[in-house]
Amino acid sequence: MRIDGILARWNDQRGFGFIAPTNGGPDVFVHISAFPLDGSRPVQGERLSFEIITGEDGTKRAHALQRPDRPPRSHPHPASPRHPEKRSRGFFSQLILLIVFGLLAYAAYTYYTRHATAGHSLVSPAEDNAAPVRPVSTPRIDAPATPAYKCDGRIHCTQMTSCAEATWFLRNCPGVKMDGNNDGVPCERQWCG
Repeated sequence: MRIDGILARWNDQRGFGFIAPTNGGPDVFVHISAFPLDGSRPVQGERLSFEIITGEDGTKRAHALQRPDRPPRSHPHPASPRHPEKRSRGFFSQLILLIVFGLLAYAAYTYYTRHATAGHSLVSPAEDNAAPVRPVSTPRIDAPATPAYKCDGRIHCTQMTSCAEATWFLRNCPGVKMDGNNDGVPCERQWCG
């Protein structure tokens, strides 16, 4: 049987108080656990509806409290989160996951662009309205080419055997005397004229 009453005394630090029944009679003990889990603390003087049960020690206490002056809440928990650190941890783990995904996507893109088939265009011929792209063969270079000539002390045109040899000596060897007019063309009378 439900009884109406008013919360006459409340000790918020200890979590209990006493309800004075509206129809009279002795005050009834109430513990915080009897209140609905609606996120609001008990307030002295508020109206309550309750049932009475007898504890193991024979004392009567309030049970299954209702607050008739307060509309029932759609959410049993308070609006603010009880554990904001859990929410922030979830945000940071999602952020880290997003960063890792971005790095993997960047690595895949870099790998693809570096290892794309040599000579193939990434744009199809239909897209650029041009003839099909043919693979370009690159010459194979096994070792650096060694020069056919070397600076061996020859400095005059009479010591050369060709225009190419005289040009190489003029560009690469110090102290040569093969360009009298300083126009960059050696041995113009003998070989390069």
